Amino acid sequence: MILAGDIGGTKTYLGLFDWKQDRVDPLREEKFWNVDFGSFEEILTEFLTPPKQETENPETIDEETAAQPDEESQAPMEEPIEAACFGVAGPVLDNRCRTTNLPWVIDGHTLSQHLKTPKVRLLNDLEAMAYGVLVLKPEETEVLNCNREPGASHRDGTKALLAAGTGLGEAILFWDGHQYHPFPSEGGHASFAPNSDMEIDLLRYLRTSYLHVSFERVLSGEGLYAIYQFLRTAMKNEPTWFAELLPTGDPPTLITEAGLSGKPEICVQALDLFVSIMGAEAGNLALKSLARGGVYLGGGIAPKILPKLRSERFLQAFAAKGRYKRLLNSIPVHVILNEKAALLGSASVAAGMARET
Repeated sequence: MILAGDIGGTKTYLGLFDWKQDRVDPLREEKFWNVDFGSFEEILTEFLTPPKQETENPETIDEETAAQPDEESQAPMEEPIEAACFGVAGPVLDNRCRTTNLPWVIDGHTLSQHLKTPKVRLLNDLEAMAYGVLVLKPEETEVLNCNREPGASHRDGTKALLAAGTGLGEAILFWDGHQYHPFPSEGGHASFAPNSDMEIDLLRYLRTSYLHVSFERVLSGEGLYAIYQFLRTAMKNEPTWFAELLPTGDPPTLITEAGLSGKPEICVQALDLFVSIMGAEAGNLALKSLARGGVYLGGGIAPKILPKLRSERFLQAFAAKGRYKRLLNSIPVHVILNEKAALLGSASVAAGMARET
């Protein structure tokens, strides 16, 4: 039995797997909202505590029945955990992570004692998702640029991964000619580089709040809301009805839904600007890694804005690299549709650890 987890900035997925060689579905899986817990250990304890079985009303049980143990009423005992792997949203150093968007410290040695197994490994969440890319089924991704120029892309070339959600993560899957080697980065915290006069104004606006404006400040849920606030200040075209609606829900979600529906116009503009910046940064990552095996868009946002990503706006921004436009047009861009990709990646690593003697 192996245990795998995907610890994001907002929610955590945990799963128990009987994973030997090829990918399998989890035997048990659960989602937790991080705000409800003070530490990751609390989530683990709740997940691993066997559920109590309901029993009959004691008044209806006769003495003979009460004297006999009821095997079905006993809480099921889980098999010992052979190995565990967790993807964590933050930099992992020496199997330890101080999470970026949570007030948690997650330590592999502490978890090893908690789980009573020496085989516990922490991965950066994008490194875990990169491993997940390697076990995804064809129907779990969608290619955005099916009509890319032929002849230049390599099916087994290096791949790049960009995932926007609560934060922004990036990773690379290096191809050595025989197999892939996923490795993490903190590229989401690299400096935001504007590509238009409006984006330059956006940078100036954000610099009034942050000493360092990273791509994560723009390409994330909070980043989309920041773009909206910038446009509200610059364009002064926020309708009253939407201004009254925003405080009643989650602003990034409301802006996304309104932008996809086509009104109000300020939300359409915010989503368009977000998509252009995402395309440009995906192109940057493709150039930096020479990702001829493809670029993958993961995280919670990309599948939700798929109609916008299918538009020419994203692909034009992706390929707008001057003399390297032809190279960028040859690189396939995939959207990951399976939100459990990082969990699957962690499980595949844990399965490999369990096989080790």
